Amino acid sequence: MARRSLGRQFGWLWTAYAVSAYGSGLALGAFPLIAVLVLHASPAQVSALSAVGPAVGALIALPLAPWAEFRRKRPVMIVMDLSRFVVMTTIPVAYAFAWLSFVQLLVVSAVVAAGKIAFNAASGAYLKTLVRPDDLLMANARFESTNWSSLAVGPPLGGAAIGLFGPVTTVVADALSYLFSALGITAIRGREEAPQRAEKGQVRAGELLDGWRHILTHPVLRALYLNNMLVGGLIMATEPLLAVLLLRQLGFPPWQYGLAFAAPCVGGLIGSRLARRVAARYGQHRVFRTVGTLRAIWLIGLAFVRPGVVGLVTVMAVELAIIISMSLYNPVLATYRLEHTPKHRIARTLSAWSIGQQASIAIFTALGGLLADISSPRIALTVAGLLILASPLLLPRRPSPAPVADREPATAGSVPRQPIPSSTPAQP
Repeated sequence: MARRSLGRQFGWLWTAYAVSAYGSGLALGAFPLIAVLVLHASPAQVSALSAVGPAVGALIALPLAPWAEFRRKRPVMIVMDLSRFVVMTTIPVAYAFAWLSFVQLLVVSAVVAAGKIAFNAASGAYLKTLVRPDDLLMANARFESTNWSSLAVGPPLGGAAIGLFGPVTTVVADALSYLFSALGITAIRGREEAPQRAEKGQVRAGELLDGWRHILTHPVLRALYLNNMLVGGLIMATEPLLAVLLLRQLGFPPWQYGLAFAAPCVGGLIGSRLARRVAARYGQHRVFRTVGTLRAIWLIGLAFVRPGVVGLVTVMAVELAIIISMSLYNPVLATYRLEHTPKHRIARTLSAWSIGQQASIAIFTALGGLLADISSPRIALTVAGLLILASPLLLPRRPSPAPVADREPATAGSVPRQPIPSSTPAQP
């Protein structure tokens, strides 16, 4: 399938996303590492940093959703990028003056998590106005491939940079990536219309829940949402369990542990490149049912990891299979969400989706750690692998309804805007 350009404006958005993604890839795991090496944090504190920070960030993001919904999306993205740049910069500054504390790491983690949710919600809404409807899947697949390539390349380079230049090196790189991302978004040209709301004034309580209302009243989105929370929560809950099993109990050296997770991310390039072809041939519903099932059957393999080369190959094979399935599934899911959400609800819907996902990861991570404490990491991995096998039961059983028409909410004396035909490029 020939690769074609989606336009200069999308190119700037993609460039901004790539810069930020590679910065985050370099800094992956930087906060727990700083907590251990610099602050000598306890295992309970490290677990709290991984679970509580993103969970608090999700709560902070809740009122940001309607705020982002009814504003131009480019300024929202720029504000979120600059906010993350400023708050991330406080860490190397505090480290340089020996002021760094665990509370500061927790606060920064929460603010960055909230900024990520608000940024992704605004960028998803903006993407729908930036590319043609029939190019949405191609655009989402490019974002997906960029994300996985950053995870394949970033962590090994980040580990080397920390070894050479110190523990906050990758945090500096991540902070700068948000600044450069903001500059890339600033370079996007074109007029962006200000969204309209039915009633002007303060954010109403109902608007905070409007994203969930849309998801839970849409039969297919509801099924996909519940399935994604279960699958994502269980997969992410295995990360700290594997760290304890591989590094402490099975004696894997750190470089093998890093390789076990970085190398399989190449599978993300495979799945994301196949997404458009597979969806065109088999349809979205079959992708959800088939690939959604495939991504759930591999996790149980982590319970059978053994020491040595065989164990390393087992982890890499399981991770590769999961990542190929997820990277094929995710762009189709992201496209379906945009197609079946009215333009005036996209930011709130994407925020609700991300908040639910973050809450699920926090809950399953905490429960997995508790189970591992009272039993063992291997038993906790086995339970996660068995539970995820039930996730396909939550997948939609019937083909999806037709996509929604993109109309702004009606205001007094206004005429609803007609949706843009798929044959006409959307104007920003």
